[in-house]
Amino acid sequence: MRIDDLQLKTFIIDTGLVSKEKLAKVEEQAKEAKQKLVKFLIKEKIISQEQLSKLQAYILGIPFVNLEKEKIPKEILQIIPEPIARRHNIVAFRKKDKNLEIAMLDPDDLQMIEFIKKKSDLKILPRLTTSNSIKNALKQYQKSLEAEFGDLIKKESEIISSGRIIENEFASSGKESKEDLEKAAEQLPIIKIVDTLLKHAILQQASDIHIEPLEKEIVARYRIDGILHDTMTLPKKIHSGVVARIKVLSNLKLDEHRLPQDGRFKIETGDYKISFRVSILPVYDGEKVVLRLLPEDAKGLTLEKLGLMSKVLEKVHHNIKKPNGMILVTGPTGCGKTTTLYTIIDILNEPGVNISTVEDPIEYQMPRINQTQVKPKIGLTFANGLRSLVRQDPDIIMVGEIRDNETASLAINAALTGHLVLSTLHTNSAAGAFPRLIDMQTEPFLIASTINLIIAQRLVRRLYPETKEKYKLNSAEIKSIENEIDLTKILETLKKEKIVKPKDNWSNIEFYRPGKNKSEECPDGYKGRIGIYEILEINDEIKDLIIKEATAGQIEEQAKKQGMLTMLEDGFIKAVQGLTSIEEILRVTKE
Repeated sequence: MRIDDLQLKTFIIDTGLVSKEKLAKVEEQAKEAKQKLVKFLIKEKIISQEQLSKLQAYILGIPFVNLEKEKIPKEILQIIPEPIARRHNIVAFRKKDKNLEIAMLDPDDLQMIEFIKKKSDLKILPRLTTSNSIKNALKQYQKSLEAEFGDLIKKESEIISSGRIIENEFASSGKESKEDLEKAAEQLPIIKIVDTLLKHAILQQASDIHIEPLEKEIVARYRIDGILHDTMTLPKKIHSGVVARIKVLSNLKLDEHRLPQDGRFKIETGDYKISFRVSILPVYDGEKVVLRLLPEDAKGLTLEKLGLMSKVLEKVHHNIKKPNGMILVTGPTGCGKTTTLYTIIDILNEPGVNISTVEDPIEYQMPRINQTQVKPKIGLTFANGLRSLVRQDPDIIMVGEIRDNETASLAINAALTGHLVLSTLHTNSAAGAFPRLIDMQTEPFLIASTINLIIAQRLVRRLYPETKEKYKLNSAEIKSIENEIDLTKILETLKKEKIVKPKDNWSNIEFYRPGKNKSEECPDGYKGRIGIYEILEINDEIKDLIIKEATAGQIEEQAKKQGMLTMLEDGFIKAVQGLTSIEEILRVTKE
């Protein structure tokens, strides 16, 4: 059943996936890189994993199945035990009478097929699939968080009542000794509870975990796609143990309950590599813990994937290729500013340039980038770090955030002396960056002569493609929206971008919203997020307004005359494209 390279090459050419000439060229490149042809084709994205699997299935005469969006009944999935399924990349997904269909990556694993046949006493029908399909199926082995926590809390309560754990080790008085807290953090039930909380946050793709102590209980919440969801209520008696366990993982002081603490730890498995940024804050009923999840293997982000459109994308690419000046990304906390900066740095990260950063905290570690962590306690502030970076012969400098006059002045001086400086600022709009910098006592003429581009952004939830439904606006809705948005301008943009037809008007353009048919995977109809942006490029007219210390409103008005789309307008275009809903755009942009 093994497919040889010659046979595979013949079929790739016959099916038209790759031309004969290109395949010969790619084969030479694969030999030079000392890689197998198939792996090289997938790595270079010449063919996809699914195309290859379908081709292999066709050659072998085995049906192909895609399980990436399949919900497999639990009783069928459990026919193959989870450890075997994970080890051999093989899952049961359909059963009819005495026939069991199994999806696998290696149809040559006849020994495993025979084992499943004997164990289940069923006729086995092998199907070829992709690794993403297997991953989706393996996720479904997980118990729900509530069920898993229910079992753990029940066991933990039994251990406490039996006296195997001293209950006062989990008391929430805050008077425990360091030794008591160390014992609490090492208790198996506490370790399992914290591990389960982290594991389900990763599986549900949460961005943050909140562990909040109340008077008589603890509430655990996950932030998923920007929205906080109550996840689990836990008994108050385990609060000290849970906090102590997180402190141990983060290498923080166990017996410090009065002051805030910040730390970090990492979880790495075969499926994921996640860094957790930990913040512990004393509150009235104990210590509140917030963990930010930072996927370290989240690669392959591009400005297009973040949500930047064609003309806007051209402006950004044009400005990031300039040898000096400043680019600012603005918006509130948690709107994706750092991700945008890292994506830009990834584009600029070439062997011929020296890129240095000063950050608080370092969210993603990047190869070939010199990243410095701010440590105010020992005097390493943004300003001091930036002052030292300039002496390190950098071409490109990233400052995590401009917070004060000193940092702003140093960043502007760096931009004036031949460096490209990237940074973030907390403002509500792109035009709002100028009054904010002037408020930091930065000279307007210096701002005008150094800033090349300002990107303001927010994150909106994406509609789940499987359940979204179409609808059209009625005349009352169109009139209501016209009060907030220049619909004529947006319609012109939509026609220029060929998103709608030249004769379309607002009464016949289709929009989308979460459908009535709910999915278990995303019951609210949204999954994932995308950015909405306004890109303000500095030209002579804008420079004149900055020097005259014009208001943010006046600068924005001038930028709009020159074709700048606001975040609200950009969001509306994405709603027409079916990426999100009007309700979601208004939720995020309303002030």
